[in-house]
Amino acid sequence: MSTVNPSPLWQPTPERIAHARITKFQAWAAEHHGAPAHGGYAALHRWSVDELDTFWKAVTEWFDVRFSTPYARVLGDRSMPGAEWFPGATLNYAEHALRAAGTRADEPALLYLDETHEPTPVSWSELRRQVGSLAAELRALGVRPGDRVSGYLPNVPQAVVALLATAAVGAVWTSCAPDFGARSVLDRFQQVEPVVLFTVDGYRYGGKEHDRRDVVAQLRGELPTLRAVVHIPLLGTEAPEGALEWSTLTSADVDPVFEPVPFDHPLWVLYSSGTTGLPKAIVQSQGGILVEHLKQLGLHCDLGTEDRFFWYTSTGWMMWNFLVSGLLTGTTIVLYDGSPGHPDTGAQWRIAERTGATLFGTSAAYVMACRKAEVHPSRDADLTRVRCVATTGSPLPPDGFRWLHDEVSEDLWIASVSGGTDVCSCFAGAVPTLPVYIGELQAAGLGTDLQSWDASGRPVVDEVGELVVTNPMPSMPVRFWNDPDGSRYHDSYFDTYPGVWRHGDWITVTARDSVVIHGRSDSTLNRQGVRMGSADIYEAVERLPEIKESLVIGVELPDGGYWMPLFVHLAPGAELDEALLDRIKRTIREQLSPRHVPDEVIEVPGVPHTLTGKRIEVPVKRLLQGTPLDKAVNAGSVDDVELLKFYERLARERG
Repeated sequence: MSTVNPSPLWQPTPERIAHARITKFQAWAAEHHGAPAHGGYAALHRWSVDELDTFWKAVTEWFDVRFSTPYARVLGDRSMPGAEWFPGATLNYAEHALRAAGTRADEPALLYLDETHEPTPVSWSELRRQVGSLAAELRALGVRPGDRVSGYLPNVPQAVVALLATAAVGAVWTSCAPDFGARSVLDRFQQVEPVVLFTVDGYRYGGKEHDRRDVVAQLRGELPTLRAVVHIPLLGTEAPEGALEWSTLTSADVDPVFEPVPFDHPLWVLYSSGTTGLPKAIVQSQGGILVEHLKQLGLHCDLGTEDRFFWYTSTGWMMWNFLVSGLLTGTTIVLYDGSPGHPDTGAQWRIAERTGATLFGTSAAYVMACRKAEVHPSRDADLTRVRCVATTGSPLPPDGFRWLHDEVSEDLWIASVSGGTDVCSCFAGAVPTLPVYIGELQAAGLGTDLQSWDASGRPVVDEVGELVVTNPMPSMPVRFWNDPDGSRYHDSYFDTYPGVWRHGDWITVTARDSVVIHGRSDSTLNRQGVRMGSADIYEAVERLPEIKESLVIGVELPDGGYWMPLFVHLAPGAELDEALLDRIKRTIREQLSPRHVPDEVIEVPGVPHTLTGKRIEVPVKRLLQGTPLDKAVNAGSVDDVELLKFYERLARERG
């Protein structure tokens, strides 16, 4: 592809560049650690990957990371997988997340809104008090470092308190959003065997109340390791028998006690989509997340104590964990629990206005939905405080860049970012001192040696290749849960290029070091930023007796849309009538997630497989995106090539 782009869509002013925290960091790192004083971001980035140990030492000093026990060296072992960061060090993530309570006690740490759009503040001192009370109660329940604590919670202040109290104790947090059905939650939580479960009685979405007490009862019945269940009455119901009351556990006025834990001690478990079976239970460390998020939020997102950080997300997505880490930079974080489009498509812009958000993060799909619905954000809301709109979940199409520029502000920093649950951070995206080009991410992140490689492992520029990272990042998983020999971890990222992280995205690194993302090179389903694997869909749908087999594909469209068809191979005598269509959609909505109801259900003559019996998803996706059959799949690896011709014909007919 050509990267001859006539001019940037946006350019930061000299004043903005001078005041950016990354500029101040570079000058300080030049004085204290030999970083290049000149050459701007490109020179700083080159230094950060060439002098990896020195760069991360500088990050810990710049952000005043408090080590309870000092480290012996920055990087004990740099091999991937298995890099050893800051050996000997102990610290606590929650201690850093609550530091601003010492200087900004009465200012809001959290601003919480539901679908009424009325902001409710939680001050830094109140957040610290609740965390102190809950951490003491967790210890009284016998929760110890390394124990798992789970949350079946929406994006509410209680979820933030529970995460921080868990981290303060040295226990391991994990969460799912309450729109996940019981099976989806159990597939995740049963792997890690939690000892405490925080739950709501239900949630509100799209103007309706959704009662989840039956699901909670099922979770309690199928998680035998639970010692305690904590009831949060979001819908106002009584606690079920044997459950503890949230209000009781958070009523004491005690200072939090922060357990010093090793740098690589688990902080939380996130989950992959489970494309080929059970979701991967991804373990990230207290220290790794702390330093990676300080870098990402404090330098790349340019967040500080005067900012308000709003990202539309749910607790089942890594962006929620990333949002909570806004507390590390002393930033007020905005929690919104509800539909992104209630009561209308423009709702998120009004939330940004009501909360005074300075950085507003959302999905590329939401931006494109606003464009399609002819929403006019700056006409209908006062967005003068919004300095940056960031997008993720899928690549932001060129029309999305133009629409944000035209409809929000001509002086808007548009940060399309790309990363993953696997590192709970960004590989590439926001840089406050660089120009923005239409359709491009500004640059790779500091300390991240991001490259595009061809099939033979050669770096390519201005050509499509696989996204790889050739040096370790602190937030890379320390391991997967239930992966004792590390084989699943290795096979997930390192089986293609030994010792090099392959992420599963098609990208182009341009001659000016910007990045273009072309979508997944695997088959994850991504709806409104919530990822789910095809295996979840198959398990639910194929319980229906009329369905012999199914195939679900998520297709990124050239206009920025996302088409998710479900192909069904029917049992003999079955008919795809309205009644069956309704049952299929209802099954997915109720058992898995309403966001993953397919856009179309299409009857097919059969589902193609590999020779070892695995359903072929990525080649079908490529066919539906218009790739010719001979380029989409190796015919020798398929059990029935004729079946693939059906999907190729369908793509042609759809145009």
